[in-house]
Amino acid sequence: MTPFAYLKKTEKKRMEDLFAFLKFPSISAKSENKKDVTACARWLNGHFKSIGFKSRVVGTKGNPIVYAEYLVDKKLPTVLYYGHYDVQPPEPLELWKSPPFKPEIRAGYIYARGATDDKGQTFAQIKGLEAVIKATGTLPINVKFVVEGEEETHSVNLPKFIRQNKKLLKSDIVVVSDTAQFNKQLPAVTYGLRGIASVELFVYGPNRDVHSGSFGGAIANPVNILCSMVGQLHD
Repeated sequence: MTPFAYLKKTEKKRMEDLFAFLKFPSISAKSENKKDVTACARWLNGHFKSIGFKSRVVGTKGNPIVYAEYLVDKKLPTVLYYGHYDVQPPEPLELWKSPPFKPEIRAGYIYARGATDDKGQTFAQIKGLEAVIKATGTLPINVKFVVEGEEETHSVNLPKFIRQNKKLLKSDIVVVSDTAQFNKQLPAVTYGLRGIASVELFVYGPNRDVHSGSFGGAIANPVNILCSMVGQLHD
């Protein structure tokens, strides 16, 4: 059996597994969903194990990280996959045609919170590797997974996890399972995205009102300085 034949044979089960993953309201930005986030991490951990990965849930000061690995031979290349199982809040709910955590297929598309950010992408990688393992008995490379639960809240605990586990996470290449394929007929690997920096600026001026006619040219207006700075942010 080839990996593609395995995928075709197990399509129904694969969709059931994906829907089970999507049903968790793992909203990292809401404290009331803390138990749901943890439950989602535990489910994913169990799913990795069912495929043949060694997996564990790593606690942090916030939401847990799921680490899984399938190591074949130290001489082989190692690929580290990154993904996240937490999702954004689904509001405004009135704009949804179906409940956000009750997956539904319409016109060939899956509608559910997390279907495209990032449970869907992460699960596609996992199930693709599962197909190779089940069809051939092993993988041609070593594979590691880091799936966090705080990407939507700035990954505040991920840097510490990485610093403390440099040896564990050592790999030859990292694949980020959190992008898009813009054409179904054209497989693609995204190798770069625009970044974002969150900063807070304080611009100071005179400590009292001054006459614009008398001092407007000599004393800079903080508003003008700020406008100049903002204008230079875009190249």
